[in-house]
Amino acid sequence: MSHEHFKGQFEVELKYRLPCKAAFLTVLSSIEHEVMFEDNIESDCYFDTKEQLLLAQHKSVCIRECEPSGIKLWIVKGPDVDRCQATNITDAESAKSMLKTMGYAVHLEMVKQRSIYFVGKFHITVDHLAGLGDFAEFAIMTDDEARLEVYRAELVDLAAQFGLSEKQLEHRSYRSMQEAK
Repeated sequence: MSHEHFKGQFEVELKYRLPCKAAFLTVLSSIEHEVMFEDNIESDCYFDTKEQLLLAQHKSVCIRECEPSGIKLWIVKGPDVDRCQATNITDAESAKSMLKTMGYAVHLEMVKQRSIYFVGKFHITVDHLAGLGDFAEFAIMTDDEARLEVYRAELVDLAAQFGLSEKQLEHRSYRSMQEAK
């Protein structure tokens, strides 16, 4: 298991709605892969100003706490669709307090069940969100902005191995889906 999969300032990510999670996992079990963790519970707190200035700029700030893995992350996405940076933190409560001191407030809290698998240079995240369903995210992190479209094409090919096509592609973030509920 390598945390090198999560290094880079850009993330190419394709999210698919899973018609059948069991069928997806059957395909996964038939190909070479590594397990980072399975059935972790992730709690995300999204911060923004009262006026939602970050959202208006296509940016998000999230503090994520994961159990039982114990992983805690500070995640910033945007303004470009592929722009994403995350860093490990040791004290999520202090990070939340710091954001509040800077004038941010919790705008949305979301919980999901997540499993992460490595297939070659890519990572596949299988998520379940109550009320939204099951999803698979095919992704890679990189600092090489010139390779973003190449990686995107490779991810489409990898997803096709699982029987997923543009028909199942979900373009909305979990945040926007949750807010639309």
